[in-house]
Amino acid sequence: MTTSEKEIFTLKQVANSIQKTLQERYNRTYWVKAEMHKLNYTMKGHCYPELVYKENDIIVADMRGQIWKTNFERIMDTFSKVVKEPIQDGMLLLFEVKIVYHPVYGLSLDIIDIDPSFTLGELHKEREETIKRLEKEGLFYKNHQLSFPLLPKRIAVISVESSKGLSDFYSVTKSNSWGYTFFFMLFQAQLNGDGAVSSIIYQLNRIQKVKSHFDAVVIVRGGGGEIGLSCYNNYELSKAIATFPLPILTGIGHSTNVTVAELVAHKSAITPTELGEFLLQCFHNFSVPLNDALKTIKNKVQSVFKFSKDAFQNELKMFRQVSITRFLNDNNELKNISQHIINETKSKMNSQKQHVLRNSEWIKIQVQNFNQKERVQLSFLQKQLTNWNTNQKPRLITNLIQSQQNLVFYAKNHLKNELQKAKEKEQVVNLLDPKNILKRGYAIPLFNGKIIDQNKLPEINDEIELITYSHIIKTKITNIDKNEE
Repeated sequence: MTTSEKEIFTLKQVANSIQKTLQERYNRTYWVKAEMHKLNYTMKGHCYPELVYKENDIIVADMRGQIWKTNFERIMDTFSKVVKEPIQDGMLLLFEVKIVYHPVYGLSLDIIDIDPSFTLGELHKEREETIKRLEKEGLFYKNHQLSFPLLPKRIAVISVESSKGLSDFYSVTKSNSWGYTFFFMLFQAQLNGDGAVSSIIYQLNRIQKVKSHFDAVVIVRGGGGEIGLSCYNNYELSKAIATFPLPILTGIGHSTNVTVAELVAHKSAITPTELGEFLLQCFHNFSVPLNDALKTIKNKVQSVFKFSKDAFQNELKMFRQVSITRFLNDNNELKNISQHIINETKSKMNSQKQHVLRNSEWIKIQVQNFNQKERVQLSFLQKQLTNWNTNQKPRLITNLIQSQQNLVFYAKNHLKNELQKAKEKEQVVNLLDPKNILKRGYAIPLFNGKIIDQNKLPEINDEIELITYSHIIKTKITNIDKNEE
């Protein structure tokens, strides 16, 4: 076929034909389910969103849309009132569209309206499916069954540093008036949108590797509507929370319908502030009974101490009385013994002196008698000597001299022995003399000139005299102890 034989159309003619065909074929509006991949809001108030549809997280359809300013304002106002938050990227929405084709700008969807109830229905549907699946697998209450620490001091926090919810959580826990202290470590994660699920799971895996350093995990974010919380109904995230080896606490914002992540967590609070107050209450639950126990122990100790003190005072008073009584008795006994020793000593001295005197007199008498007998004997011998003859006289003289010598010898020995016995008895008497007793280191205590006895004891600051062998010592009493021996 030659060029002249070919039917040739201009691009405009083709575009106009397509435009006319689409207008005739798609001459009404349609409800289309798609994800708001990117809103593309302009300064003039118009939006040119990118719409996609996914299957198994793979984009299988992609088309450009357009929302004129007047429609966008109306749609946004209605959506915000129902869903409690504005339209955002990543939302699965139900659009009312009209298919349009422009020769220059190509095929697009003119978005007339968005059904907010569909969005809420999709969220509810995903939530119910996740709950049923976790219950079927026996994982729903797994995190609930973990024992919660008595004092959760070491907390791993999953949040964003700039989050208002995190700021409120820190404000409550760190600025408490009771002085409770916590250790917080922040693991930053995306908290909403498509990337939230993988981001939070990633941080949970990091925390699990160092789980021994923490008592619990906290997930906190600011407030928001149900659309912003849709990621918390995700099965994978809910499963990661349910099976985590540490208790997980959530405070992910205001919501009328609790998400699955909150249901499977060990503890969920509506707001981060409430979650912080829960942690403080844990410390209260421990500290209040502890303080009460400390008060009870203090009172018991004081009571026991008072009882012991009173008992000690009574024992001390009784000890003093017994000590004084014992001291008086011992003092009287000592006084009696001392007086008895003095009396016995004096009696023994007198007896020994009398005995010595009697022995001395007896010795004198014996010596006198012996001398008298010897003189008689000597006189008799002299007479016999005169009568004897001259031949016997020398022998008699010799005998006489020998007898005289024997007499002197025996008399001296006898007198020496008797004197030695008298000296020994005199030494015994001297040993019993009170002066010699004092000489051995003893002393006689006198109070007001009299020997101290239990009937008249000196008191502290009284002056007493101590009579020793060589001195008289005057001293003041500073202390009185009972002689236990």
